[in-house]
Amino acid sequence: MLLEGIETLLVLSKAKTMSRTGSLLYISQSAVSKRIANLEKRLGKKLILPDGRNVQLTQDGINLIESIGPTFNELRGLIYEQQSIVDNSILSLDCSETLVAGYLSEIFGQHVQRDPHITITTNHTPRIIEHVQSGKAHLGVCAGHLPAHHGLNTYHLLDEPFYVVCASRLDCLPQAIITNDLNNSANTYQLAILDKLNMYPVMQMDSYSAAAQLALSGIAPALVPLSVVKTLKIDAAHCHHFEQIKPLYRPIHICVRSASLRNPRIKAVIEVMADAVAKVASVPLTSTL
Repeated sequence: MLLEGIETLLVLSKAKTMSRTGSLLYISQSAVSKRIANLEKRLGKKLILPDGRNVQLTQDGINLIESIGPTFNELRGLIYEQQSIVDNSILSLDCSETLVAGYLSEIFGQHVQRDPHITITTNHTPRIIEHVQSGKAHLGVCAGHLPAHHGLNTYHLLDEPFYVVCASRLDCLPQAIITNDLNNSANTYQLAILDKLNMYPVMQMDSYSAAAQLALSGIAPALVPLSVVKTLKIDAAHCHHFEQIKPLYRPIHICVRSASLRNPRIKAVIEVMADAVAKVASVPLTSTL
């Protein structure tokens, strides 16, 4: 019961609503409320407060998550390692959406023909790391800088370049730029580089595709990674790569728990993904304009 309550609080802290938390845990909204109430009673502390349609954590709730969250994820991961992965077990992959769309969709389609028990989800890098740590995902494919002390085995696939996408010709770096969410810990490194280049983020999207489309509509240039350029088939004439933005590259990694590497199915997926990313990324951009 105590572990159920802690798990529910951890999910609630990210989902923000009881209903969303219930959906993620496959339980009813009333069951979420009951778990949180039981945890509060057990600890003798108020952990959440209503905030309109959402809920917010009290300071006691924040303190509990900060102290127990990492250990709880590791415990779940250790339990996961005791489970055997056989030929018909579900193999879960959690990936950056841009990497699935830009590099991996075709190879996934081919590989699932050989191993039909694979399921794929998409998330931002911090959440992918959490899912691999806890055993919710067997493999993670991450874009951007990884959090420190994640404790996972990582395989570096690529330092993905960025392009400045613009509706018109650019001869120099723009001062105003559309970026992706710079509060995302995988992207925060970009702030100092952009500041040094005197480039100001005028909009921050939660989607590189949205940023690219806004740039092509003429609103402002956008900083877009190669995978999204390839996914959207953006003409090379609209893609500008300046020497100064090379430090903005996105490192691409596969992340996996050490124990998982003993499984031949997981090793096979790692190999096909590494080959796919290298091949697709090496294909030059083309122009029809």
